[in-house]
Amino acid sequence: MSKPTVVPAVYIVGPSATGKTTLCNALARRLNIQPPAYITEVARRVMQETGFSRADVGKLEMQTAIMTAQLQAEWRARESVQRQDFRIVLSDRSAVDAIVYAMISSSPGFEKLIESDEFQRTLSLYQKSTFVLLTPVPGWLQDDGVRSMGDHGIGGFRQVLKRLEIPFQEIDGSCRLLEERVARVIGWVGL
Repeated sequence: MSKPTVVPAVYIVGPSATGKTTLCNALARRLNIQPPAYITEVARRVMQETGFSRADVGKLEMQTAIMTAQLQAEWRARESVQRQDFRIVLSDRSAVDAIVYAMISSSPGFEKLIESDEFQRTLSLYQKSTFVLLTPVPGWLQDDGVRSMGDHGIGGFRQVLKRLEIPFQEIDGSCRLLEERVARVIGWVGL
């Protein structure tokens, strides 16, 4: 990978059952963003392709695979924006998610994810991007066999984002209307 290029980017992050994918799909429709500039949930795809399950969340190998695939998708998205195909990158999650899940599951060596060359090359871009942290909404969590059903880990997201000096906006459970969520994100991005 060469030196990363700064392009406008929005990352929707947070624990399970916070409406990340629903919000991302609505934003993609409203802003007319399609893959590769719209990065859909990489972790689920990696889990399906590699045979990892939610029982493996604490394994550094799983989080490393997810982080690597996420960063590769982000590179493709940035290249798409640079070609002027789209005006912004939209991502359903980020490489930060792998770090958070490794940390909250007490995965030995989760610091290696932060220290990796790939992540360090991307960190400065994250610090210039729009991160939106969604908090859990009571009643939204449904067991689909893939997502983590345990501790929601919202504190882990806040802790890691602050530690990495990644500014973020937060949408809590009091904001349940999709159109209101979309409007907030569009306002924060300045579109």
